[in-house]
Amino acid sequence: MDLLEIAVADCGYTGKVKYAMDPASSEFFRDDGSYDLGFKDKVPNVLSSLQLQQLYSRLITKYPIVLLEDPFAEDDWESWAMFNKTCPIELVGDDLLVTNVERVQMASKKKACNSMLLKVNQIGTVTEAIEA
Repeated sequence: MDLLEIAVADCGYTGKVKYAMDPASSEFFRDDGSYDLGFKDKVPNVLSSLQLQQLYSRLITKYPIVLLEDPFAEDDWESWAMFNKTCPIELVGDDLLVTNVERVQMASKKKACNSMLLKVNQIGTVTEAIEA
């Protein structure tokens, strides 16, 4: 993010560029409910859901982030719902919702996110995507 800020400034676009993030957190979610940010380096950097929420909040405060997609694992409904209570930006469910009617209804009931990524190829047909 710091490098992006430098690049934006070097190009003369400070204040004109906003960021969207897709951490794809299901990739580093652990069976115990924690998140290992060091999973690729094989050097554990394990955060609880609450610590991860705090990290996202700091990033949102520090950088011009306007959209956060899949910040938690696809079945970590509790973390999604807790974070959505205070998240000041678009909180997008992609892996969470997978353009699936039942999952969209569940997310609505749990107030897990405030927007969705609609992908026809996830559900199969245009009709099913419209239903979702």
